[in-house]
Amino acid sequence: MNNIINMKNLEFDVIVIGGGHAGVEASFASANLGNRTAMVVLDRRTISYMACNPSIGGTAKGHLVREIDALGGQMGINADKTMLQIKMLNRGKGAAVQSLRAQSDKDKYHETMEETLENLPNITIIEDEATEVIQDNGVVTHVITKNGLKLSAKAVVLACGVYLDSKIITGDEVHNQGPSGFASANSLTKSLLKLGFNIRRFKTGTPARVRKDSIDYSKFEPALGETDILPFSFMHDFYLENQMPCYLGYTNEKTHDIIRENLHRSPLFGGVIKGVGPRYCPSIEDKVVRFADRDRHQIFLEPETATSNEIYVQGMSSSLPKDVQEAMYHSIIGFENVEILKYAYAIEYDSIDPTDLYLTLQFKKVKGLYTAGQLNGSSGYEEAAAQGLLAGINASQYINNKQELILTRDSSYIGVLIDDLVTKGTNEPYRMMTARAEHRLNLRQDNADIRLTPIGKDIGLVSNERWDRLQASLVELELAKKQIKKGVSSPLINPFLVSIGQSPITDGSTFENILKRPGVTLVDLVKTFGILEEFSSLTIQRVETLIKYQGYLAKETLEIEKAKKLETRTLPADIDYLAIGGIRIEARQKLDKIRPSNLGQASRISGVSPADVTVLMLYLKR
Repeated sequence: MNNIINMKNLEFDVIVIGGGHAGVEASFASANLGNRTAMVVLDRRTISYMACNPSIGGTAKGHLVREIDALGGQMGINADKTMLQIKMLNRGKGAAVQSLRAQSDKDKYHETMEETLENLPNITIIEDEATEVIQDNGVVTHVITKNGLKLSAKAVVLACGVYLDSKIITGDEVHNQGPSGFASANSLTKSLLKLGFNIRRFKTGTPARVRKDSIDYSKFEPALGETDILPFSFMHDFYLENQMPCYLGYTNEKTHDIIRENLHRSPLFGGVIKGVGPRYCPSIEDKVVRFADRDRHQIFLEPETATSNEIYVQGMSSSLPKDVQEAMYHSIIGFENVEILKYAYAIEYDSIDPTDLYLTLQFKKVKGLYTAGQLNGSSGYEEAAAQGLLAGINASQYINNKQELILTRDSSYIGVLIDDLVTKGTNEPYRMMTARAEHRLNLRQDNADIRLTPIGKDIGLVSNERWDRLQASLVELELAKKQIKKGVSSPLINPFLVSIGQSPITDGSTFENILKRPGVTLVDLVKTFGILEEFSSLTIQRVETLIKYQGYLAKETLEIEKAKKLETRTLPADIDYLAIGGIRIEARQKLDKIRPSNLGQASRISGVSPADVTVLMLYLKR
């Protein structure tokens, strides 16, 4: 079998350390590009394991999943196969910020991803702990494992997640463990320090899991999934069936009083937890302190699998002692008799400073060494998978002497994610949000394949079937755009306009102009007049967006072209920033550390002003 290591042959093209969401995408990319790939995991059960919320997608995260899929990655395909419920977030807002989010069966998600890995040529899964990465003259060469294996590689991808020297913290209980009781990796950090990485301590957490049949659901509001929603993957045409409901509930003043009375026992406020936590996903005790004026906070009850008895209580992440957790959970209406199956906990772990990386995710001090995922200071499965995919692609490009891939901010959310991490750094676990993308109207979910599948095709990661689907979709889009320009007479259109509260027209118009009116949807036009009825839902969505946001899209395109002038001005790799007069000392130091690849990246470095960029431009001209 391809997943059983041959002890006589320990030579690989690419070694991926870690099997989480970053590790699997890196391994898939490397193996699918024809490289002999080894994935070193502490425990096979951690492959694509959902240690926190059992969901894929969310605001901006849904964009990342679509982009991963468009490039030829696996997350979207697997999410569709294992979905329990799906909905479109921000449906009442513009197309740019609408995002898919699905509840997944966490057991099936792991099992399906592991099975796909095992059936893929070129992959060997090694169940062991990586303890050391070896380099020779600034080039990565080997990985050493706890069981004494010396694995050679031309490139290595570090995708260690939250396992490096990880500690589980609940009250005064502290255990050297990874998430959900898995083993931690306690030796690799020392090796990373030796290689020259700057190590920081971050923290995240998870809520309790409670017994499904101990909940009084009559006290909660059903939160149902939606129908007629296209799936994550552009390879799937089917509508997803919502199998299970979620439920919405609230904390109350009694819950908050219990938390306030026990803050002195909180590891977060008592100084036991040293790591920095995510600002946008705070614990319940942090929310009670930070938002003291609120008398309640939302919680969502989310099934972890289709068959298990465990319910994930989203919104109640905590590290408070177990007895306090018992009291605060029981204070919630509907939880009076709830049984806690797994207590909430915080987890501290080692991560690196991502400004030590190039935009390709290669470590600046060691050639052929790449990093991805939560090790880079990000949070979330989707952010991790996106980085893993790019790291796997670039590890392959590097060892095959091909140009490495850099995704720009105007091409993708993946480009925004990596540019933010590498150029600006992060002092807390980084979370992707639509507000971070300045060109988000062009970076919609619906056009991820148009933007990125040609790139995946050039690299060799996109299959012929995926490419043919894109070409067919583009042909259909052009036909639909022509059809929507058809003329329509006032006697035909006016009854429809009046029925939806719109003012009638006096002369003829086109369906395109009618669609530009606020309150008119293309779906309504399709149903009423039969136009475009032969086209797919995706095409109809794309046409409506292109017409309704035509002016805004044109304006944003001009801004993108303007920004590209800086992005195309490359900076020499050996430039001596410290010797450039006219640039402030702080800016020189920041430029010297980040080593930006172009003027655009230089302009986004914290501490580099527009005046500094102007001096840098003059320096380049000289």
